[in-house]
Amino acid sequence: MLGKFTENDFLVLRGPLESGRQSPKSLGSIFIICIFCQAVLLLIIFHFSEYSNFPMKDIVNQIHLFISIILGIISLLYAVPFIYKKSQKIQYLISILVSQNLFGVSLLWGALLLLGEDNTIISTKSTTLLSITYLILTIGLLIFIVTCVRFYNLIKKGHYQKGSKTESVRSKFESKTYMLPVIIGTVGIVCFMQCLSRNFEIGFMDLFYVVAPIIFFYVMLFVLPEQLVILYCKYRFDSFNFDPNGRHLYPPRNEKIHDLDNKG
Repeated sequence: MLGKFTENDFLVLRGPLESGRQSPKSLGSIFIICIFCQAVLLLIIFHFSEYSNFPMKDIVNQIHLFISIILGIISLLYAVPFIYKKSQKIQYLISILVSQNLFGVSLLWGALLLLGEDNTIISTKSTTLLSITYLILTIGLLIFIVTCVRFYNLIKKGHYQKGSKTESVRSKFESKTYMLPVIIGTVGIVCFMQCLSRNFEIGFMDLFYVVAPIIFFYVMLFVLPEQLVILYCKYRFDSFNFDPNGRHLYPPRNEKIHDLDNKG
């Protein structure tokens, strides 16, 4: 579906790469930090799990632990310059998986376990817990779909072409297109909190510790389409990749042609 677009339609997405925030070296450093953060989060999750009545928690814990360990090992490998310099595309794919697992899935799972603790729920309410989980995931799926459609329309209308719009005009336009995903997320959070208040004895701080990770989960789903499109561009265009040393971003094709014309 994106194949009909040209390199110029995606050039604005090079911003994080041009700034160096998502350079191979930066991602390698971030991987090390994420490994420690994930380890701490896993300890917290297993602590919550001991006191939680969430259905099938042991199975989910095992699956989540296995995936987190695999991602941790791969992250450690791709934090090594010798490896990531030869495979920048795979490194970026891993960065997507690591960020989604750490800030999305792990936080959500911890919140669900906390929601199922003995002091906030009666064991007979496991059906309610599953219903809330399905509600959260359904809202997340809607946010992802709406964001994908929004992102595709922006690309189609040329709002990610370099120089097609001033930065202020593009920012103003995008702020309006955020409204639908934000509305869906807000309505979902309100419905979720109403469900909690009706079915659980839960204090304000506990409610905060439950709702905040869910918001993070939705935010990660909101940014996922852009991450996937950048990954697509890294496979399709050289201008989204760095040189073999991992220091300099390759210029867009039209800039290469312009440089050749100047030399000629």
